[in-house]
Amino acid sequence: MRNQNLSVFIALCFLSFAQTAQAANADHLRQFLATKSCEGCDLSGVGLVMADLAGANLRGANLRGANISRANLSGANLQGANLSAASLFGVNLSGANLQEADLTSADLRNTYLVNAKLTNTSLNGANLQGAIGIPLQIAKPEEFYALGVAAAQKGSQQQAIDYFNQAIALRPEYADAYLARGAVRYQLLDSPGALKDAQIAEKLFTSQSNKTGLQAVQAFILELQTPITKKVNRGKPNFVDFVSNVGSVLLNIFPF
Repeated sequence: MRNQNLSVFIALCFLSFAQTAQAANADHLRQFLATKSCEGCDLSGVGLVMADLAGANLRGANLRGANISRANLSGANLQGANLSAASLFGVNLSGANLQEADLTSADLRNTYLVNAKLTNTSLNGANLQGAIGIPLQIAKPEEFYALGVAAAQKGSQQQAIDYFNQAIALRPEYADAYLARGAVRYQLLDSPGALKDAQIAEKLFTSQSNKTGLQAVQAFILELQTPITKKVNRGKPNFVDFVSNVGSVLLNIFPF
């Protein structure tokens, strides 16, 4: 019985390799698996889920449509590589060289990008939701803001605050981001921090003649200043509930 199970396992492994080789160049794949180095190789559609590829050399390689989810590519050389439409979900790309790489429409959710080199990298249509260490230069304030709202909706409050921080770092007068960060701080029961953000947002909305934003932030400030005795049995504030509680006008600030 044990030998039979082993035979089935080997057959499945062979089938998996054969299916991968149909897309990737089989010789290139063998070379890469043996040496972790294959510049300019055709590894399109390859499956390397959870593989340890730290320090790998794939400069200029074709990895279009590859599935490298949860792999370790820390310190890897991917300069000029084609990673368009590739699945890089949860991949460790810390310190990786992705300069001039094509990451168009790639799945970069929950990737670790701390110290990654992304100069002239194409990220059009890439999904960066949940990514850690996104360099400021590769995203717009609105993109960091949208990532923050999405994280808050999922209950990832600290990650949401990090995204709002990045949005504000890029645009210090970004009133919506201050209000959003205040809402998340309110959910974390940080009322002083929430009030401080709300007051900054109020000043910015006023200076920007943004009546909708001003109405929203004033509703939030009123909520924050409501005596605690009137908030009994509410429990921990919820980000989505907060939006509903302070008025539909906030839907213009937090688009669900």
